[in-house]
Amino acid sequence: MRKQILVTVESDETRVAVLEDDRLVEIYHERPSTQRVAGNIYKGRVENVLPGMQAAFVNVGLERNAFLYVDDALPRGAGDDGDGEGDGDDLPDDVKRPTITEILKPGQEIIVQIVKEPTGTKGARVTRHLTLPGRLLVLMPGVDYVGVSRRIQDEKERQRLKQLAQSLQPPGAGLIVRTAAEGRGEQELRGDVQYLTRLWADIQQRARRQRAPVLLYKDLGLVFRVVRDMLTPEVERVVIDDAGEYRRVLELMAAFASPLRERVELYQDREVGLFERYGINEEIERALKRRVWLKSGGYLVID
Repeated sequence: MRKQILVTVESDETRVAVLEDDRLVEIYHERPSTQRVAGNIYKGRVENVLPGMQAAFVNVGLERNAFLYVDDALPRGAGDDGDGEGDGDDLPDDVKRPTITEILKPGQEIIVQIVKEPTGTKGARVTRHLTLPGRLLVLMPGVDYVGVSRRIQDEKERQRLKQLAQSLQPPGAGLIVRTAAEGRGEQELRGDVQYLTRLWADIQQRARRQRAPVLLYKDLGLVFRVVRDMLTPEVERVVIDDAGEYRRVLELMAAFASPLRERVELYQDREVGLFERYGINEEIERALKRRVWLKSGGYLVID
């Protein structure tokens, strides 16, 4: 299967198309006015503590205060067996769970990460269980275990990756090996660890210098998330039609020590747009029609 990723950047929108055997299978878009906040890390100030709800509201500088549930406010434990991708925050049965009033006080400044976007009249949901995703690994400050993605099913490969990650584990943080790490070597994983530990050190330094509420870390934009999460050896090439975005992607991949940098290309044809060249706009129009035809000859009607 031939897989490609196409990126087109316009003043009001960035779009990413994923092709398999020259057919559109996924489409993503992002506008500056609707950029997501999930994944962002803030230094926030506790505004209200609600014992009845076992939760607190935290001012992180957004339009509405964020919601922090007691389980997300607890320090991370070692409840994970190291083989999954869970938070590992389960406490032993014989340990009394602290209440929200024992953990937080109004006016207290804490570091939190948004895990759910604000919707309607509800503010964002946040957690103190921070995760910093890299291309092959996820850094989890404050824990002391190593896990491997459940999607990697070969037991020998799981053990190899776990041992490799354990040898690279930085002090005071845990690691989760992502699915994309399957078959990768020590040098690539080491590059991820070095990048993520530098990033966490920068976040801590900003947190010490600045008062809440303040943004400490903004998750990558659409293009960088796609490159970080979807650029695997199965992808033949990534084509980007904006020179600035192209350079920034190469810089990001250099920070990750990625050997796939040569697969990123700059599209320079100014006569024919990138999506026009590959017929992406027509594919999108067909997919959005009321009647969508299937390979079998049947069709779906969507109202």
